[in-house]
Amino acid sequence: MADVLEIPQRPTRKFVTEDFKVTTWEALKPLFDNLLERKLNSVQDLKKWFSDRSEIESVLAEDMAWRYIRMTCYTDNEEYRKSYQDFIENIQPQMAPVADQLNKQAAASPYLNDLAGKEGYDIMIRSLKKEIEIFREANVPLYTEINTETQKYAQLNGAMTIEVDGKELTLQQASVYLMSTDRAKREEVYHKISARRLQDKDVLNDLFSTLIKLRHQVAVNADFTNFRDYMFKALGRFDYTPQDCFDFHEAIQHEVVPILDKFSKERKEALGVSQLRPWDKAVDPEGREALKPFTSGKELTDKTIEVFHRLDPFLGQCLAIMKAMGHLDLESRKGKAPGGYNYPLAEIGVPFIFMNATSTLRDMVTIMHEGGHAIHNFLTRDLELNEFKSTPSEVAELASMSMELISLDHWDVFFTDEAELKRAKREHLEDIIETLPWVATIDRFQHWLYTHPQHTLEQRTQQWNAIFDQFADTVTDWSSLQAAKDYLWQKQLHLYEVPFYYIEYGMAQLGAIAVWRNFRKNPAKGLAGYQNALKLGYIRSIPEIYKAAGIEFNFSRAYIKELMDFVREELAKI
Repeated sequence: MADVLEIPQRPTRKFVTEDFKVTTWEALKPLFDNLLERKLNSVQDLKKWFSDRSEIESVLAEDMAWRYIRMTCYTDNEEYRKSYQDFIENIQPQMAPVADQLNKQAAASPYLNDLAGKEGYDIMIRSLKKEIEIFREANVPLYTEINTETQKYAQLNGAMTIEVDGKELTLQQASVYLMSTDRAKREEVYHKISARRLQDKDVLNDLFSTLIKLRHQVAVNADFTNFRDYMFKALGRFDYTPQDCFDFHEAIQHEVVPILDKFSKERKEALGVSQLRPWDKAVDPEGREALKPFTSGKELTDKTIEVFHRLDPFLGQCLAIMKAMGHLDLESRKGKAPGGYNYPLAEIGVPFIFMNATSTLRDMVTIMHEGGHAIHNFLTRDLELNEFKSTPSEVAELASMSMELISLDHWDVFFTDEAELKRAKREHLEDIIETLPWVATIDRFQHWLYTHPQHTLEQRTQQWNAIFDQFADTVTDWSSLQAAKDYLWQKQLHLYEVPFYYIEYGMAQLGAIAVWRNFRKNPAKGLAGYQNALKLGYIRSIPEIYKAAGIEFNFSRAYIKELMDFVREELAKI
């Protein structure tokens, strides 16, 4: 591995002064006024205008990113919370109407059609026109309120801890005990985690009801019947419809859930239990202790860099740069928001990875996942405009989920024991099959929630259970655990923080399996296809980007069956 790392520098600014810092809207306003008042007398003028706009938006995006990163790393830090809140309350609301004016200014230019013929600009202009179509001044304060409310979810979850064996643990740390071979200990910890979540169930229900009401009003203001239809437009889902999502759900129900059932029956048999309970789902069915691929955040970082380097030295270099720049916060601790993310930093082009690692296989897979997102950011950092780098989730998640699979052959960096390595691969492939029905569950639930915005809490619970049962295995015994089952959805942060962002995981998971299949046939060609697709950012449509990777953007029942058959073949080889 290279000894000397070239730490990327922020590109020289051409429009925003080098010493400019985002402080107040008053300080920002002259930059936007310059754009609004500028005369656009040629294609070159319009192109320069887009470039300058991209620069100021990159500056703002990176400033917002750091405020969010610090707030989620330390939810109990009042200064960080206030800094993030200041952006949400005092800068973002001012930007929204100006962005609309800028969009209209560009759309009215007689030179726009000339740019529309250039690669990337056609996709950006399509999105720009969509933004004009859905923007409403009345929604600006509503979005401020929504953003303020969603922060409460991270704060509530960040404060959730339980005591196990005399130690105070976050729920992420405590969940490691669910892999214990001691069934009584698993059950004890499961009940404690469940009781702690249920302690806040009413607060979380009220918070969610508030969000549904606010989001529905946003949709109505923008002349949509419901928030689902509004979000399909807002997310720029130009390449598929709600009906395609329902077809996806149905395909998962018929082609994947039966495999889930088979796994659960085998697990019950292997464990030798009369009933398979929720606390039996994470333990090794053969009674082996949970896999522990690393013991510290440093070890996790260094071994991940080695895995990436083996795949391609460039990939290892990317993560090594992030490490050197302090752009990794991986370990779980009290006061840290739940979940994990890779946050792009628009100016510097080197992202930040946030995680809640303990020591599990899932944590190791998470860094592979977020590392895939990070590679995507590195591969797109030199694209001309910030908009070209803003990939839709269906592509962004393809980057991360493919990395989980194409890195499999190098997991011996974490597992030197052959038996443990095989077990890790098997567990991950089984987890993929288990994830697809959960994706369908969450997505189907969201479709119902937002097309029935006036629903009661009782109807919400009833519908959740009906949908959950549709995609769950028929073996797990939930008796005497109805309350835990009723509120399982509350642990899914996407429902609170990023509505309708979830089915992309399912679509991208299918794409990732197809990328892996190509990689299996020809590693060099498969990896090149993967990187070529990611380099495109969002200068092509989703189906075209998938095609560049040598795969299909397809979630039909026949295609899902084909990919599941491939995964089963791979499982049989382990």
